[in-house]
Amino acid sequence: MNDLTARLRAFAEERDWQQFHTPKNLAMALAGEVGELVAEFQWLTPEQAIAVMEDVDAGARVQAEIGDVMIYLTRLADVLGIDLLEAATAKLTEVAVRYPAEDVRGSATKR
Repeated sequence: MNDLTARLRAFAEERDWQQFHTPKNLAMALAGEVGELVAEFQWLTPEQAIAVMEDVDAGARVQAEIGDVMIYLTRLADVLGIDLLEAATAKLTEVAVRYPAEDVRGSATKR
């Protein structure tokens, strides 16, 4: 993670793009990229969505969009001073308490 964060920071600095990488702009770009990822699945059946990576062209598009999402999320976290792995670990711990496996196994009900 640290290497990717450093590479993205250097990429932006080399192009003098830090001025555009405000939290608002990065969050909006991230939302746009998530939208592009969602569009890849929009009209697929559940079975087609599960098998999307078996299609060379569709799989390449999904992988590229996931890459874009990761880039913008990593850059946003860097600009905000958030450690992504720490944030994800903390969230997973919180959700594990809210949704104990023995209480929610096999259920999609939100608590």
